Amino acid sequence: MVGCSCPVCRSNNPRDKRTRASLLLRYNDHSVLIDTSTDLRAQALRQQIRRIDAVLFSHAHADHVNGIDDLRGFHFLHKEVIPCFAARETLDILQSGFSYIFNEHEGSGYTPLLAAHVIDTPIELFGRVIIPIPLVHGRTSSLGYRIGNFAYLTDCSAIPDSSLELLYGVELLVIDGLRWKEHPFHFNFSGAIAAARQLGALRTVLTHLTHEVAYTDEAKLPPGFELAYDDMEFEL
Repeated sequence: MVGCSCPVCRSNNPRDKRTRASLLLRYNDHSVLIDTSTDLRAQALRQQIRRIDAVLFSHAHADHVNGIDDLRGFHFLHKEVIPCFAARETLDILQSGFSYIFNEHEGSGYTPLLAAHVIDTPIELFGRVIIPIPLVHGRTSSLGYRIGNFAYLTDCSAIPDSSLELLYGVELLVIDGLRWKEHPFHFNFSGAIAAARQLGALRTVLTHLTHEVAYTDEAKLPPGFELAYDDMEFEL
């Protein structure tokens, strides 16, 4: 946290050094990014990411989209327009705020980097079915995504009943768990744990953590629950 000197912000534990939430899926020789976090450039350099074939957006809040311009580097490498998928409302905000990324304006010299697609039903992407999961994010909404027995639900404070039906049978769940204390726009730990248990997930990872949570707090979680950290990897 900028300007903070709390124990977590001063911690020497590398798992307390957190960049903004994002996820990369690698399958069938393709790389699909969920959210272009503000820290995308640093994350891509650290992980030596060479290619992005598609982007899924959860919602249009700045910490999840403001790294969008760093997709330009991948476009320069493979010379292809990258398809991106999001709810209509999210795409409207992105296309308004970053119009030069989606449209070629006469005389600007900018060529489109992204091709926008509304996702409101399951789609097949590079041989896998991607299921969008509508979520409540305080007074707004966001999208989670399910791929096989894995689901990624960042930035949510509730899961509608209709979305619960899309999530049953998930084995590995990465879910918003901001902190121990309640928050109006995010699950706290208790809420995320209750949601995971309702779904019957075998393994649950709490993400989007604040500086109020030390990585050592993982020891306080019940069995089957753990804290996310930068560069965490799963094999699905």
